[in-house]
Formats: sequence, C-alpha cells, structure tokens
Amino acid sequence: MSAAQPRVARVYTSARRHPWVLGKLGDWVVPFGPYTPAQLVALGGGAFALIKTYAWWSWAGPIPIALWLGAVWAVRHSQIAGQNPFTAAAGMLVLLLRHPAGRIAGRVARDRRPSFLVGRFVVQQAPVRSVLSSVGNAPAGGRVLAPVAGRGAVAGSGLSRLLEQAAAPEGRAA
Repeated sequence: MSAAQPRVARVYTSARRHPWVLGKLGDWVVPFGPYTPAQLVALGGGAFALIKTYAWWSWAGPIPIALWLGAVWAVRHSQIAGQNPFTAAAGMLVLLLRHPAGRIAGRVARDRRPSFLVGRFVVQQAPVRSVLSSVGNAPAGGRVLAPVAGRGAVAGSGLSRLLEQAAAPEGRAA
C-alpha cells in the first residue's frame, strides 16, 4: 500500500432513514407496494369507513374512492416531530400515563412536607480597639479608644489624622 492512496469512508445512514415497509407476504407480492405502516392504517381504516358509510357517499361516484387512495399515497412519508406517527402516538400515550410530578431516581417525585425555618441571631456592640494617638490633643495616657475601622470608616484613618494635624495650632503639632 502506498502512502499516496486516499482513504475511503462509506456511510450507510440513509439506509436507516427508510421506514419499515411491507411489500411481500410470503410468496405473494403486495400490489403497488411496498407500504408503510401509516399507509396500511389509512388503507384499512379508509376501506372500513367507506364500506360502512356507502349510503352517504354513493351519489358522489368515484370521488370518495379517489380521495381515499390519495390519502393513502399522501401518508407515505408522514412524520410528527421527526418520528413516524405510531412512535409519536406511543410517546404521547406514555406522556399522558406518566405521573405529573415526574420521577427522581425511579421514584415518584413528591413535595416535601412544609416545616418552620428556625434560626437565631445576636446583635452585639462592635469591638473597640485602642489606637496610639499621634494627635496633640490626646489624653494624658496617650491612648485613644476608637471603633474598629470597617469598610468606608473614617475614624482613625490616615486622612483624619492629617486633617487633625493641619487643624491643630502650630505649637502643638507632634
């Protein structure tokens, strides 16, 4: 095998797209066949309806029979959401028989019983820390008590200290 030879790939998905059909019964070939299941239902159901209602349509001549055969021809490729009509009908039946809440891990999903939400919270005063003051108007011990600086807090920040120093008289600046 030479390296220049191209690789060949074959795809057979089109064969899977063809619907199940009936074209032979034993050795007998169905006339004008093969027929899909939807065509067989239209053929049988339409024949039954035409026979039972002959008194109603007999005055119209061959027009109802032509419409019946046209309906059989029209349903040959019928699909509902990409599925044949029988699979779609089976899916609808399963959907109607299913529990409305659905299933979780194979069991019917049920709402839990309501319960009270219990919880506690305690409101405490913020902790206080001592800050060595570099400001001239500090108490005799040299310590100032201020709240802990949180987000956006101004007390004890560098800017507030600078402003206090600038406002203090010239002789008392530290």
